[in-house]
Amino acid sequence: MPDLIDTHCHLDDDRFDVDRAEMIARARSSGVRQIVIPATTAERWSKVKQITQQFPDVYAAYGLHPMFMLEHQQSHLNELDSWLDQQKVVAVGECGLDFFQGNQDQQNQLEFYRAQLDIAQNHRLPVIIHARKSLDLILREIRRHTALRGVIHSFSGSLQQAQQLFDLGFKLGIAATISYERANKLRQIVCDIDIDALVIESDAPDQPGQQHRGERNEPAYIWQHLSVMAELRGVEKDTLASKLLTNSQQLFGLKSF
Repeated sequence: MPDLIDTHCHLDDDRFDVDRAEMIARARSSGVRQIVIPATTAERWSKVKQITQQFPDVYAAYGLHPMFMLEHQQSHLNELDSWLDQQKVVAVGECGLDFFQGNQDQQNQLEFYRAQLDIAQNHRLPVIIHARKSLDLILREIRRHTALRGVIHSFSGSLQQAQQLFDLGFKLGIAATISYERANKLRQIVCDIDIDALVIESDAPDQPGQQHRGERNEPAYIWQHLSVMAELRGVEKDTLASKLLTNSQQLFGLKSF
């Protein structure tokens, strides 16, 4: 079985506290050799750091997620900038914009998103971006930060947006939503986009695929939606896995095994 990197897994989630070591062991047994944890709030940065110190080949990204604006303070942006100077880190994030519940706090979200893009660019780090009901604004700000690279987590936009992001040096994070037959638009994008644009992610413990609907998601399960991606593109699973591995390592600067 070839190796994979789970480019987006919330290993610090409290739902993993009861069996985190066993869950990571299952991931490794399945061939998921490296995992990136994107932090969501300043309060969780220390837990993410602790987990990456405890488990080899687990890597940290630090950021301020747009769905937790009530927990963020302006001072956290300065703290993030300083934190990145002191920690072993592969990306800034999870940051971005989320207007699923409306855009009543759009300006505040935009301020934090722009600031984190600035921080990522200044530290020469890739950025992990959450984009829900907001891709046009996400793209606008990326175009203003021309030296940036990164990934759009759980991509759900159009083929045109996907191509624009790829042209700007960004990857599309493909989560298990592609395993659902109703995901016709995403399936077509995975068929049509350049293979260099793709990376794979679990978003565990959230976003379980069709085979684990209603369950807690795990990194070991990403093989199931990789199989769907390979079938859609008409390639062997091992061939696709090898390419996704290379894409992920290049994006995050991760070492070869």
